[in-house]
Formats: sequence, C-alpha cells, structure tokens
Amino acid sequence: MAFAKSVARFGRNCRGNVAIMFAIVLAPLIAAVGSAVDYSRANALRSKLQAAADAASVGAVSRTSPAYIAAGSMSGDGVITSGTEDALRIFNGNLANLTGYTLGSVVATVSKSGEAVTSKVTFSAQVSTMFMKAAGISNMTVGGVSTATASMPKYIDFYLLLDNSPSMGVGATPTDVAAMVAATANKSSDDHCAFACHDLNNSNNYYKLAKTLGITTRIDVLRSATEQLMDTAAATATYSNQFRMAIYDFGASAQTAGLRNLFSLSASLSSAKTAAGAIDLMTVKGQNDNNDQDTQYTTILPAIDKLITNPGTGAAGSPLKYLFFVSDGVADEYNPSCLKPKTGNRCQSPINPKLCKTLKDRGVKVAVLYTTYLNLPSNDWYKKWIAPFNAGPYGPSPNSEIAQNMETCASPGFYFEVSPTQGIADAMNALFKKAVADARITS
Repeated sequence: MAFAKSVARFGRNCRGNVAIMFAIVLAPLIAAVGSAVDYSRANALRSKLQAAADAASVGAVSRTSPAYIAAGSMSGDGVITSGTEDALRIFNGNLANLTGYTLGSVVATVSKSGEAVTSKVTFSAQVSTMFMKAAGISNMTVGGVSTATASMPKYIDFYLLLDNSPSMGVGATPTDVAAMVAATANKSSDDHCAFACHDLNNSNNYYKLAKTLGITTRIDVLRSATEQLMDTAAATATYSNQFRMAIYDFGASAQTAGLRNLFSLSASLSSAKTAAGAIDLMTVKGQNDNNDQDTQYTTILPAIDKLITNPGTGAAGSPLKYLFFVSDGVADEYNPSCLKPKTGNRCQSPINPKLCKTLKDRGVKVAVLYTTYLNLPSNDWYKKWIAPFNAGPYGPSPNSEIAQNMETCASPGFYFEVSPTQGIADAMNALFKKAVADARITS
C-alpha cells in the first residue's frame, strides 16, 4: 500500500519536467545559434568581397585608368582587355590579408559602347562553417556583382577671337590709366592720353612708352591670359588630341584690319601657347589711319562664322565647337546699319548681338569675356562718342549698353565681365572649365 502511494506521488510530481524539456530543446537551440554565427560571419566576408568588387569596377573606368585612356583611341565599340586586367588587379589588391574564404570565381569585363565605358565585376566564394558542419553543411556560398559606367570626355574645338584694336592699348587698371595719362602730359597734341597707341608715325609712340615705363595694358594681360589658357587645357585633357585651339585677332595694322589667323586649328597646345605669345596691339600710321575704323565686328564675326564648321556630338572625329570672344564690346567700323548716330560713315556703337546669334543658331557655343570699357574722363573723344552709351560721370554705368549687348551675344551661362581689378587669365580659365563641364552635361 505504501509503495503504491509512493508511485502515485512520483507520477504527480512536475518538478523535473523543466530539466527534461531543456535537454530535449538544447540540441536544436545550439544548432540555431551556431547557424546564426556562421551566417553572420559569411555575410561579413561577403561585404568585404563586395567592397573589393566595387573598388575594382569604379577604378577600372576612372579618368586615369588604362581602359578609359584606351577607349579614346578606339574607332568602335568592344571589350577593353587592359581594363579587364586592371579590374582584376584592383579586386585582388583589396583582398590582401583577408582570410576565411575560398574564392570560387571572379570575372571582370570592361567595354566601350558609344560614349560610355562600362566595367562589371562578378564574384563567388566559399566560406567555411564551424557550427553548421554538425548538420552536414561544411561551407556557404556567397557572391555579388558590381557595375560602373563613366562617360567619355568630349572633344572640343576652341576658336579664340581676340580684340587687339587700339582701344585694347588702354591701361589694364585705373592705376595704369592714371600712369599713362601722367606720362603723356605735354608730349604732343594727344596731351594726357590714356591709350598706349601703337602709332608708327609718331616719335612719341605711346605703346613703346608704356612698355618702357612698365605700364600694363589690356593687350599685355590678354596675351598672358591666352598663354595660360593653353596650360590649363593641357592639364585638363585626358587625350592628347581632345582639345584643339585656333587663335584669331582683328588684324596686324589699321590698313589690314579684319579677321587675322594667328594660329590655325590644331591639337598642339604647346604650339598654340607659342603663337599666343605673339599677340600684340594693332599698329596705326597716324591719326585717321583707315578712318580709325579698326574694330570691324560686322565683317569679323561673319568671317569666323564661315571658318567654324558645324558642331558635332563631342565624340572623337566629331568635336563640339566653342567660340571664345574677348573684347571691350565697342564697334568702330563702316556700317550703314549702325546702332548709334554716325560720324560721317564712321560707326561707333555697342556690338550688335545679332552677329553672335548666327553662330549660336548653328549650335556653336559663344563664350564672351567682356573687358570692361573703362571711363576715360580726360579723353574728349571718349566723352563725346562712347560715354553716352557706357558711363556716368564717375565710371561705367550698371546699365551700360556695351555690357548688355555683350551678354546678349553670349550663350546662356557663358558671359564674364572682367573689371579692372579682376584677372583676365582667371576669367578665361573659368570659361574653359565651364565649357568642358557643360559639354559633359548637355551632349
């Protein structure tokens, strides 16, 4: 009887159930935790492999990569072998000292299609397990893919149209203007002349005087700025023939005033720089030489329009076209359709923006650098003929028609005005860099 009661009490006792249940669930719990550890470890290794693949795909199409450079010399589309090799090198280099995996495969392809260079890196790897081996799983497979695309740089032809007419002999800054006025006092009938005129018939050749005295004129600054521009272009180019330059001015002398070719279109930027060093002020032979009509916009701009072939797509062999027009914006020419009252047949007026519209309508981008026409209070000619559409009593007006017309000439976003305290070189470089950036975005 007592034995039977003890057996009954044992059957009703639940205090040992927790231990029994824990023993039952312990094995799968350990398996679950171990699987989580193995999975977390595999995922961490995959992230590192993916980072290596990303670095390889991006690096293989970077601006200085072998593939990007090789693409520039390809006449058609296709695989770039050097790019494939470079991508694999970058991928493997990023995996140095990484352990715990066995690389199954890695495939890299780099190719050119149209104006794009694309790289693709695909990988797979085996990651050994620690806890999942108990379930018969000795490793886990991880993989990934990374793709990167880069647009090829645009080929651009730059035509520089530089105003070298006598008005560019004015002092580069107000200080230079004042120095020129003081230096010419009582020297001739052109007493207190702000212009360093290159008059070959005048023993008091003010251009030579300015050089002797170290007075900087606008033409001096323009020469230096154009030389610096060639250095900027050379440093910016990805391919040796990516940018071509042509340089034109308004003529060597008043007798030959008109479009003059200083340097024909060429990819030799070093030769263009040498040619830029020859930029100089137009010579004259006395007062009224060529009726003083030396800034002939109505013939010069149509002439350069004929020289600039139709713009292309920016691909190799089909360059975009940009005209860099640097001037103080005042026409002095024979022009029956003059925008302002004439002196006989002589037209002195702000530039007519319609001359630039013809170029822009063809797709040529016109970049205008306006060298502000300075106020010349001691010059009677300036006060009578230019000041009415340019300046108030103390300097150029904010509503200057010259500035307004020059800005209208420019393509949107490509107008710079250079004040006397600013650098023409900085402005020309800024225009160049803007042109290169604009070409990538819009073409």
